[in-house]
Amino acid sequence: MVLQTQAIIIVVAYLIGMLVVGFIVGKLKIKDSSDYMLAGRRMGLFMVAFSLSANNIGGGSTTGLAQKAFGDWGMSAIWYVLAASAAMIPLAYFAPKIRQTMAVTIPEVVGRRFGKISSTFTAVLGILSLFCLTSSQIAASGSVVAGLTGIPTNVALVIAGAVVILYTTFGGMIADQISDLVQFAIILVGLAVATPIVIHGCGGWDAISAALPPVQLDFTKIGWVTIIGYIFNYFCTFLAGPEMVSRFETAKDEKTARQASWVSAILMAAMSIFPTLLGLAALATMPDLADGGKNAMMAVTTAHAPAFIVGMISAAIICATMSSADSNLLCMSTMIMNDLYLEYGGKKLSDKKIITYTRACNVIAAVIAMLIAMFGVPIVTMNTFAFGIRCAGPFAAYGLGLIVPKATKNSGILSLFGGTIGFCFWQVLSGGGFKFGILPVVFGCTVSAAVFFIVNFIEWKRGVQPAPSAYIEKTDNSQL
Repeated sequence: MVLQTQAIIIVVAYLIGMLVVGFIVGKLKIKDSSDYMLAGRRMGLFMVAFSLSANNIGGGSTTGLAQKAFGDWGMSAIWYVLAASAAMIPLAYFAPKIRQTMAVTIPEVVGRRFGKISSTFTAVLGILSLFCLTSSQIAASGSVVAGLTGIPTNVALVIAGAVVILYTTFGGMIADQISDLVQFAIILVGLAVATPIVIHGCGGWDAISAALPPVQLDFTKIGWVTIIGYIFNYFCTFLAGPEMVSRFETAKDEKTARQASWVSAILMAAMSIFPTLLGLAALATMPDLADGGKNAMMAVTTAHAPAFIVGMISAAIICATMSSADSNLLCMSTMIMNDLYLEYGGKKLSDKKIITYTRACNVIAAVIAMLIAMFGVPIVTMNTFAFGIRCAGPFAAYGLGLIVPKATKNSGILSLFGGTIGFCFWQVLSGGGFKFGILPVVFGCTVSAAVFFIVNFIEWKRGVQPAPSAYIEKTDNSQL
């Protein structure tokens, strides 16, 4: 009971702290819609890098990663997050180009190049996926709070959702990025402190490795086909991911955006180590855990670490889920306002009203997401669908549209529909997993890119004129 009480105190203090951050930022820093949606485009290197990292490290990258290490993946579970780190390297090439667009959302850029139909279709896909992702992250946060406190899961879900709603709605992107910085620091420090303590409590690494079958310590047990597949999967979802793109747009200049991608790669590489080791420690010392080691990280930490450390890990898990939920929520509301309401609303709004309406969208969207979460749809199912449906179609129109200046209008539009159909086809065929070493997201993005280049090749031969530029002006925007 003492252990649980101390853990609860730490988590409650964290939740209250996030609310205070949102309230203060909302009062002092939000002056216009640019501040609210894009943090005024003035964020520095570490703020952007930590925010990118926090958005990539969710429940699946902490408790889920430990569960994979406890299960069939063993040491090779490290690649579940390390692959994301590797994907940030090619993303560094696109980061300054994303910043140079001076856009608010992905659909805005797609619309500049390929027209209103493509923009609206991209927005609908993005909003649909972000509903699913917000629901899954709030559900994951609620399950952690419920497990820690013993209160009913739906009540815990409401508490977690309410905190996300309040600090995101008050403080917008600035509060979101500040909370991301705090959240990722808690995750990284908490796991970095807990892991050696737990390993020592288990008798040291030599004792853990001796208790495990040698195959569980194989760094590439899942195979290089799967590893490379995950790297491509992350790159596709990152390049066309609204929460990732919005972080690059908040950078103070193009150089900062590029460097943030590199720093984020390092931060995520560090994060891949700790949950993997905790999962292996649980497998060595408590191999009979129920539910396939679903709670392996918490179980082994509770057994071998002081209450204060258990509280830090509990807070870290909640941080991991909330850091994704708040970003998904804000991106969703921004798309609803920027790409649907302002595009089709028929009247121009003042900055003050844009902020007010976006805040209202935050609340309404989060409440709907909480209701979806209460239906108990499996988190993995929601995430798999969401990542694919938002990225596969827009991958070429947005990502390749940034770097192929002669792309034609039809190439963008047809690639949107082709990639989406390709994803849905492979999702059904593969059951949402690997088939021939290819994940549905990667297959859909490949179809999207293939359609993009085939249509361009045909239309270039026919002399079709290029679509308008993705960029507002062909100048160096590094000082903007």
